[in-house]
Amino acid sequence: MAKVTVDGIVVEVPNGSTVLQACELAGKEIPRFCYHERLSIAGNCRMCLVEIEKAPKPVASCAFPVADNMVVKTDTPMVRNGRRGVMEFLLINHPLDCPICDQGGECDLQDQALGYGMDHTRYEENKRAVKDKNLGPLVKTVMTRCIHCTRCIRFVTEIAGVPDLGATSRGESLEVGTYVEKALGSELSGNIIDLCPVGALTSKPYAFVARPWELKKTDSVDVLDAVGTNIRIDSRGPEVLRILPRLNEEVNEEWLADKARFSMDGLKRRRLDRPWVRRDGKLVQATWGDAFTVIAERLQGVAGERIGALAGDLCDAESMVALKDLLTALGSANLDCRQDGVLLQAGRRDFYTFNSTIAAIEEADALLLIGTNPRREAPVINARIRKRWLASKMLIGLIGETAELTYDFQHVGGDAGAFDGLRDASAGFGKTLADANKPMVIVGQPALRQPGVLAAVWELAGAIGALAGEWHGFNVLHTAAARVGALDLGFVPGQGGRDLAGMLNGGVDVLWLLGADEFDTARIGRNTFVIYQGHHGDRGAARADVILPGSAYTEKSGTYVNTEGRVQRGLRAVYPPGEAREDWTIIRALSEVLGKTLPYDDLPGVRARLEQVNPVFGRTNFLPRFGVSDRSGPGQGSGRASGPFGVAIENYYQTDPISRASPTMAACTETFATTPLLQAAE
Repeated sequence: MAKVTVDGIVVEVPNGSTVLQACELAGKEIPRFCYHERLSIAGNCRMCLVEIEKAPKPVASCAFPVADNMVVKTDTPMVRNGRRGVMEFLLINHPLDCPICDQGGECDLQDQALGYGMDHTRYEENKRAVKDKNLGPLVKTVMTRCIHCTRCIRFVTEIAGVPDLGATSRGESLEVGTYVEKALGSELSGNIIDLCPVGALTSKPYAFVARPWELKKTDSVDVLDAVGTNIRIDSRGPEVLRILPRLNEEVNEEWLADKARFSMDGLKRRRLDRPWVRRDGKLVQATWGDAFTVIAERLQGVAGERIGALAGDLCDAESMVALKDLLTALGSANLDCRQDGVLLQAGRRDFYTFNSTIAAIEEADALLLIGTNPRREAPVINARIRKRWLASKMLIGLIGETAELTYDFQHVGGDAGAFDGLRDASAGFGKTLADANKPMVIVGQPALRQPGVLAAVWELAGAIGALAGEWHGFNVLHTAAARVGALDLGFVPGQGGRDLAGMLNGGVDVLWLLGADEFDTARIGRNTFVIYQGHHGDRGAARADVILPGSAYTEKSGTYVNTEGRVQRGLRAVYPPGEAREDWTIIRALSEVLGKTLPYDDLPGVRARLEQVNPVFGRTNFLPRFGVSDRSGPGQGSGRASGPFGVAIENYYQTDPISRASPTMAACTETFATTPLLQAAE
């Protein structure tokens, strides 16, 4: 540790730290444009100048290492004059278009100019102009505003792993852009908007829409994948205008996937805003009373074993526990949440969660991916894997369909037949896993559709040392935000109950779809009465006999459990449109009409019921890490895996009712339709 004196304050910092980090530890705010905690040091904006005792001139604190007994001064005439000079140089070519800039009110350059800028300029030369670049349908460019901080270049190269951006030419002619004009081919490209300290990179769908002081900001959780990314929803009136990431070091750091960031325009299109009832083969508008009456009449006399329910991928835990309680009261055990047919069972959490935790990826020294493409299924987790790979050159193996990932990997095999070779600790990737101190296995949903794979992967994890008392290296990567919560609640067939396949093709007389749209609705029996409860007119609504309009995740306070088993809650940002209501309240109201009144009337009551069903719901925003105390496997089950695993996601940009209704996601699909990102499944 080095002792550093900053403006008379003595602090101890680790050797190798920078002067800027020492200043921040002492509570001193240092202005900067190019420096960012998660990017490599560039040292090219010079705004972070400080004075170091015995140094002849100001020093860029972001790139200068500390030394023992160093004395740093952050507010002297030399420092102030240096920063003012840097600001004057930055503003020589910067356009005077703050009134029409989307970054206005959130601009680092505006903030720093207030402290270090002048009220006039000494330069009479014409400002330079730079041609805007077309980076695709998501990121808007006004490159005349660019101050060459290179944050965007470093992000796409280091974090995203797609080196599409760079700087060409030199001096006043230097320009940031793609070397060949093309759209940014990363699922994390929207993060460069947050990183840009000026208005050079802004959101194309959000251009000229609103100012930050007009927006109401609400904390929530993203549900378009299973990572549980912490987000902030910015709304004005009844409309969601913007979605940004929130800092959470254990889950998403400060990154957000493009689908979660830009698909919010799908929240106001193809919405279900009133009940519908099918009469004479056509859906007609109805009142809530009419819809409930039709359901009650149809359920009258139907045995419990002829009633079934499916939970969709975007459901909150409150609605699922309410629906499960109602089905139980009706005498039905026909429940399922596994629309993709994965062979996961409720019960022991080890068998269906990301046990290592997302943050612990940075501790692993060998990684085996089985039937998964993290770049497409969980871009934020993929960025964490790349971060670990860059830091340690962690060896990565892949079993399944090969993919264009953002790190080097060894393709071990295409199906479950490759498991046998990995048990050989004397050669190949099996030796890599055996030699690792903390090996990690990540198995995806396509692999888990095949019988026996779950047990085989658990056995393999034990054989390579991934199941230890202080390290749990067995991980399931989910793609559905509701899946882990549903399994925690036991939303699977009960004693004698039917699963998804058993409820289709006439297996039940009444089928309740709670936002379930990700299966082939043509397989529902012709005479099956379908109740669809959801927020978009998607596949399930097209087949429904009664439609109950529910709320999207931005329109309700909901509990969600991410792929690692972390319980998180999102708050309501806006109210649902028209006559739509929160999903659990719809089920509660219908239960009263059916004479099976549920025993809770408010949100605290529902959440108390959640905790009663599974105590894990009482522990929010915290996930303790566990080793393995019981190494017994999940059982082999019937049948053996055969054939290739397939892929979980064919089109990253359209995976759910919200993104399928989004014009922005449709534009992304059209733009990237010819890239490997969408071709890997073909």
